[in-house]
This record gives sequence, C-alpha cells and structure tokens, in this order.
Amino acid sequence: MAMTGLKGVPPIEVYQIGEAYFVKDGNHRVSVAREMGFSHFQAYVTQVRTKVPLALDVEPDELILKAELAEFLEKTRLDHIRPGADLTVTVPGQYVALFEHINVHRYYMGLEQRREITYAEAVMHWYDTLYQPVVDIIHKQGMLQEFSGRTDTDLYLYITQHRSELEERLGWDITAETAASDIEPRSSGYRPTSEPMRNIYKHQGNSKPQSALVKGRLFVDILVAIDGCDSGWSSLAHAALIAQRENGARLHGLHIVPARSERQGPKMEELQNNFSDRCRKLDLSGRLAIDAGKRIRRICQRARYTDLTVICFTGGQAETKLGEGLRTLLRSCPRPVLVVTQEESPLDRILLAYDGSGLAREALYTAAYLAGQWGIKLAVLTVHDEQVSADKIQQRARHYLESHGIEAIYIIEKKVAIVQAILNTAKEQNSNLILMGAHGRNAPWYINVGSAVAPVLQKSNLPVLICG
Repeated sequence: MAMTGLKGVPPIEVYQIGEAYFVKDGNHRVSVAREMGFSHFQAYVTQVRTKVPLALDVEPDELILKAELAEFLEKTRLDHIRPGADLTVTVPGQYVALFEHINVHRYYMGLEQRREITYAEAVMHWYDTLYQPVVDIIHKQGMLQEFSGRTDTDLYLYITQHRSELEERLGWDITAETAASDIEPRSSGYRPTSEPMRNIYKHQGNSKPQSALVKGRLFVDILVAIDGCDSGWSSLAHAALIAQRENGARLHGLHIVPARSERQGPKMEELQNNFSDRCRKLDLSGRLAIDAGKRIRRICQRARYTDLTVICFTGGQAETKLGEGLRTLLRSCPRPVLVVTQEESPLDRILLAYDGSGLAREALYTAAYLAGQWGIKLAVLTVHDEQVSADKIQQRARHYLESHGIEAIYIIEKKVAIVQAILNTAKEQNSNLILMGAHGRNAPWYINVGSAVAPVLQKSNLPVLICG
C-alpha cells in the first residue's frame, strides 16, 4: 500500500561496488518493487572503492573469491608492485596457500641474505622468480587449453603442489617444468619429450642454422643407476661428464633394494653421502634416491622424469650384460639409455650407426646435437648390401648434418656383417662412444640397426647410447 500510495516510501540505502549494489537498509522494499515490476528505485548510495570491481551479474561464489582477492591485494599490494598482474582463482581458499608461499619464500630469502626481508621485497621476488616462471611454463605447454575454466594461478598452485608430492615420493629435486608435464592430461601417461629434443626433431631436413638446432640443452635431468659397487660409480662418472657439458644438468641417482625395509640404515646413508660428496666435488647438483622393488622396472618408471638414463653393465659375458633385465630396459625405458662399462670414456669421438630408419633418424638428431653443442668429432657409418641404396641413405644424413653446420666423416660398408662393421669402424676411427637407434615403446626389439644392439653391447667395451 505504501508503494502505491501518494506518500510513497523513503529511499533505500545501498553500497555500490563497481556495477553492483548491496542493500544496507530496505530489502523488503526492494523485493516488493521487483514483484511490482519497478525498474528504478530511489536510494542513498555509498560508493565503496575496492581493488576488485564487481559486475552486475556477480554470483555468491564469485563474491567470496572477489573478497579473498581483494584481501590478498590489500596485504601484498601486488597490484602496485606489478601492475597488470592477474592472480584470480576459481576455487575459494586458494589465497591462503599463496600467502604461505610468500611467507616461506621470505623466510628463506632472509636466511640466504642474512638480513630482514621486507614483505614488499618478498612479494616482488616471489612473483618474479617463482610465480611468473611457472606461468610461463603453463603458457609454453598450452595447459590452459587442456584445463579449461582454470586460471594461471589455479595451475600454478596445482603444479607446485604436485612438484612437492613428486619430490617427496621420488627423493629427487624436480623442476616445475617436469611437474607441469607430468600432470598434463595425456593418455599415454608418459612425460612428453623434452623441449630441446622437440626442437631438434622439428628441424629435420631444413636449412636452419646450427644455433637453431642446438638451442637449449638436450639432457637437463640425468638418471644415474647406482648399484653400490664400483660399476655404479662408473655410471656416475660418465653422467657427470655429460652434466658438465650440458652446463650443469641435474643428476638423479637411483639405488634399488629388494625390500622396503632395506631402504634405511647406515649402509644406505653412507651410499647417499658418498653420492652427494662426489657430486659436490664436481660442482654438480645431485641427489641419490633409495627405492625398493625390481631394479629395471623401477628405473623405467622413474626415467619418465628425466632425459637420459645411464647404467653400467659389467663383464663381457652375454648372461651378464645382455640378460632379460637389459632387454626389458631397452624395450620399456621412455628415454635414451647410455650403457657404459667400468672403463671411463671421454665421450668425445662418436660413431653413429645409421640405416635411414625412423629409429636411426632419432639417433642422427642426437648425434647432430652432441657434435654441434659439445664440439666433438662425429663419424657416420652405413652398412648396406647395395652401393646405390647405401649412398642414398647416407646422403640424407649428410644433408641434414651439413645444413646445420655439422662436419662428419662418412663411411659405407658393403657385404659386411653390421656388428663387425660397427666394431671395426669404431676401432679405426678411435671412437669412444657408439650411437644407435634401436628401440621404441611400440617397436619390436629386433628392427633394422636395432638388431645389432645386443651383440654390440656384448662384444664392445665402449659406451653405447641407444635412442628410441
């Protein structure tokens, strides 16, 4: 009656935030006005200025998120420190985790710099050195397309949490990029090929300069199989040499014991300390994890988080070097495998066994990277019964290498057993690393050059790098 009477009703009182209005006094009058179809209402308006504007169609859940974001910006002043920074989330309560990240970062900054760190310093350093690099990874990997409806900050928190869980489970230092790749929704369940390797593969057959080929590092994370004997330290020595050439790649040691109960104890602690001491003396980053189970299976499972697996097999007998364990490793390992012996090698003269197959081409790309990036000598061997076919096969390798500025020695052998040709050529060229393409996750074991892997490993004392 008041609404339709001559006297009318007094104006309501509202707060205005952005384009949205919140009723302080007059909710009944508003509900009646809506029922009667009123489009306007007189009101006393109090404008509230906030860092987070609101739209007309804001939902209650969004209001909670807006309020939490406003509180976060009020405390951190990130919008002043880094104008344009967008740290919106889609799940309430996430800003508590961001506050914790900043506080922990501030604490460790203080320890490192041995002084009191202001909150503004911590916020700026956290954003620049921790948050933004992860966001760059998110964009680089196109994760927002695969996690539709999520924001950069959502995925930043997801990645950092997953990274922490991986480090606790594996006992290794894990990069944000590795953690991000591991949580991508991929049906295969395997970590994608590293970015440097993808760059190498996509340049096949083009005429881009060498710098395009060798941009980045190929082996950033190296798995080192440690057996607790001298042979394990040979694996570490070869892996360390590669890490140094790769500008300080990370070494991830792995020692497998039969039972979980054997993972701890003085002997295991001594082994870990020995590994850490050797890495420290070489000025390399490395941690040794102790895991339990079947050795080869565990190596293959963990290899997905690295770029190269280095393992030492001792002795010259087939049952020692070429047992089912090594065959399983080469079939199942999702990354290249470097099989070494106890005799250390400088790894500066490569012999590439190349037959033009898809698997051999992967070895060719790797050889181009190693020769170009490390500046080491390369020889390319092709074995074929027909001279014309051998010439065509090797010409493709020559074209690829020369287009990237890689010099090599080219050798063709006809009507010679491939294994014997590899061994003889390695000796003639003073090679100290044999590179072969031999396997793939979906490829049979004996295929093209791959059929020579087993006897080469058995008869040669040189390290063999197997790509697949």
